[in-house]
Amino acid sequence: MSNQLCHFAINADDLGRAQRFYENVFGWTFTPWGPPGFFQIETGGGSGTPLGALQQRRDLIEGRPATGYECTLGVDDLDAVIAGVESNGGKIIMPRVTITGVGDLIFFADTEGNVTGAMQYVSTDS
Repeated sequence: MSNQLCHFAINADDLGRAQRFYENVFGWTFTPWGPPGFFQIETGGGSGTPLGALQQRRDLIEGRPATGYECTLGVDDLDAVIAGVESNGGKIIMPRVTITGVGDLIFFADTEGNVTGAMQYVSTDS
């Protein structure tokens, strides 16, 4: 399984706030697992979907708190995501751009300052 995203982690100062954000915007669920301050994320993607984690922010490099991950999430309705981000305490940091032949992309900051992309891909159905 080389060159495939298998796991992602979201680092947060306020785990409850971050959990509510992702539950409300994407419908994800969270299950406590392992050490305190660590949750597995169920994104609903099924088999082959990268595993996710929500965890208490920590310093992997002394004096430099982990600020999150950068992933681009494929979404069905970019307008709904934009509305969800804005109504749940996030901020759009790069407005919608169209990548010809690929889809529409935004970048947003969640309630914890993590930057993430959301892409509504061009339909390949004929």
